[in-house]
Amino acid sequence: MNRYDRQLVLPGFGIEGQARLRKSSVLVIGAGGLGCPVLLYLAAAGVGKIGVVDGDQVNLSNLHRQVLFGEKDLGKNKAETAVRHFQQKYSDIQWEIFPEMISNSNAEELISGYDLIIDGSDNFPTRYLVNDACVLLDKPLVFGAIYLHEGQVAVFNWGEKACNYRDVYPEMPSATEIPNCAETGVLGVLPGIIGNLMALEAIKVLSGFGKPLQNRMLFFNSISSQSYEVEISPNSKGRNAIPGSIQDLHALDYELACEGIKQLTWNEAMRKMNSDVAFVDVREPGEMPPLECTGLQKIPLSSLADHFDQLEEAEEILFFCQSGSRSQTAAQLLQKEFPKKKIFSIRGGINALKT
Repeated sequence: MNRYDRQLVLPGFGIEGQARLRKSSVLVIGAGGLGCPVLLYLAAAGVGKIGVVDGDQVNLSNLHRQVLFGEKDLGKNKAETAVRHFQQKYSDIQWEIFPEMISNSNAEELISGYDLIIDGSDNFPTRYLVNDACVLLDKPLVFGAIYLHEGQVAVFNWGEKACNYRDVYPEMPSATEIPNCAETGVLGVLPGIIGNLMALEAIKVLSGFGKPLQNRMLFFNSISSQSYEVEISPNSKGRNAIPGSIQDLHALDYELACEGIKQLTWNEAMRKMNSDVAFVDVREPGEMPPLECTGLQKIPLSSLADHFDQLEEAEEILFFCQSGSRSQTAAQLLQKEFPKKKIFSIRGGINALKT
């Protein structure tokens, strides 16, 4: 018995569909709430080659929705841990691990070697970067996202008169306009549902089976369990914002373009710390865990406007919060007050700080 028997006997799929999957390659960007169910079903379906991109580590708050991980995986890289899980289950899939974040400097190298790209990221700079790279490299892109109780899925850059993410959202929003799930919360099953739909769309595109969500976006509401579709058409404003070449993409800082504030990792932030740098915790009193270090200032975001004078002498200012959202708001507020200062937000906040 072949482990793909139930797909081989499926009318319309059959041996040809399975063979196409076997010859296909998929790059999954993000092994989080969306990426975990995507990987589960792409691997089970028999995609021949799968790459996983994620530079983040597993933390305790991930476990209710990132179903590939458990308590024993805390602190481990998500891409490496996810791939190890599958290598023990399936011997017929070729895996590639990229334990890093995708950026304008590595996007071309990562994306160019795959037939289809799946974006399971959770921030706007990455979504626009991945979209633009896929347009320039002519790669089909399966997109998914969640916010509060709603998820969305679409297939971009595929088929006739192909549309892309910028046709739906032509202008880059600030990350502070729409908080991530660390700020708003999420029921763990929602990214599972959306991730499964993303895997389904990828399988349809790769195998030639069914009718993919070409130039359509599907919305699903977990409160009402209702769904609806929206037709997508070309948007000249959005398309004109796409870099004209890969070289232009390499030169564009998506974080700065989208959020207006440069983000640093904790390692980069620690290397900058000296007497001329203000290191500011904008969390509210009592938020856990506490962080104590030399030179740290604690100024809650709610009262930051009343304490601008405390930061006037610093040449550089580094903000952090619990997840990285409020620190960006703080950095934007202060940049307006001191436009010539070097002001940064620490990506991921305390949640990204390893013990």
